[in-house]
Amino acid sequence: MKYVIMIHSNPQPWGHPTPEYLPDYQDMPREQRDRINSEFEQLLGELQESGELLSGEALGAPESSRLYRWDDGKPLVTDGPYSEAKEHLAGFFLIDVDSQARAEEITAHFAGPGETVELRPAMWPGGDD
Repeated sequence: MKYVIMIHSNPQPWGHPTPEYLPDYQDMPREQRDRINSEFEQLLGELQESGELLSGEALGAPESSRLYRWDDGKPLVTDGPYSEAKEHLAGFFLIDVDSQARAEEITAHFAGPGETVELRPAMWPGGDD
């Protein structure tokens, strides 16, 4: 079953890794931040090794996006971001796991200070398998 883990964040200035730019994370003691980073890197390594992590990508600043909408019978292109929300999509990871429970277990490790993480099943979980 394929799932997308979406990281919603609003670092100021925009940068990656996003936690480095968030006050909630910056206010933590260096020792705690180092531990969190180390544990996350270990998790990514384990997911790659098990084949559960298919891909992941950090995204550019929301202001760099271009929006395409259908208007008056043709595409209308405008500058982003898509929403005026406080948080924007900062990046995503695509995983392939045996169950929703496993997806939820993994996703819990992606949540960090100052960020919101969304787990959503892929529309066609089996993909091209």
